[in-house]
Amino acid sequence: MASKQADAIKVLYGNWLETMGANPEMSLDETRAMFEQWGDITGEPGGVDYIEEDCNGVPCMWANPKGAKADRVLICTHGGGYVCGSMYTHRKMFGHLAKAIGCRALILHYRRAPEDTHPAQVEDAVTVYRWLLDQGIKPEHIATTGDSAGGALCTTMLIAIRDQGLPVPAAGMPMSPYYDMEFTGESMQTKADVDCLVSKEIAQTMAATFLGDASPKDPLANPFYADLTGLPPLYIQVGGDETLLDDSVRFEAKAKAAGVEVKMDIYPEMQHVFQFMAGMAPEADEAIAQMASWLRPKIGLA
Repeated sequence: MASKQADAIKVLYGNWLETMGANPEMSLDETRAMFEQWGDITGEPGGVDYIEEDCNGVPCMWANPKGAKADRVLICTHGGGYVCGSMYTHRKMFGHLAKAIGCRALILHYRRAPEDTHPAQVEDAVTVYRWLLDQGIKPEHIATTGDSAGGALCTTMLIAIRDQGLPVPAAGMPMSPYYDMEFTGESMQTKADVDCLVSKEIAQTMAATFLGDASPKDPLANPFYADLTGLPPLYIQVGGDETLLDDSVRFEAKAKAAGVEVKMDIYPEMQHVFQFMAGMAPEADEAIAQMASWLRPKIGLA
């Protein structure tokens, strides 16, 4: 049974849907301002310094826990449908994860749609990865993570890195990834009554905004159409009450069929990106601890 503390994300998402319902003509700026509340349900990790950095033209933010290994880096791509969210909304959640791992986190402030549509986001992510390599960080000491659209981006950037002939990072950790730009998963219907945020209509609107003129079958937008051969180990976390649940379930099967090492955990009764409640709800803290335990040996911190 879900903890009482885990209701916080349901309340937040419910308020968002109520606000959007009352203002169907909500502007993009208003929508983005509303999503800036995302981090309100995250506890402050403490002992983490935040420093903004220009990574070859891509604005980023370091989350640097006290005593962290400076030569181990977690690249973090925030969620928000490629339209909303920022390095500021996500700094505390990724700060918790970096602190648990004992590494630095580099949170991207990648270009968002509709101002910049696909593939701008993948291009920015690969640019930051190249920047890290130029700083002398070894690929085997780098991992990627992200939530929702950022969960997809932390995966598609691995595909792009491989395709460009660069050495791939050690691992990827998608949270509640938003993979399918065609919304063919059964959970879109079967979980519609329990998911407090992501409806098919909302997902379709975000996808259309993100894709622009690109095809929903583009492998770097929809990894269900990608060759996954040669990707590093992946650890997927997803909530059991998500409409996007089948994105994770089907992707796990596809990746394993391509010979990729994959671990997946489905957290019963949890909502989309429940890890946002880190420092506030036990389910989120457990999920963060599990990711840290899985990743540490992958990047040489066993």
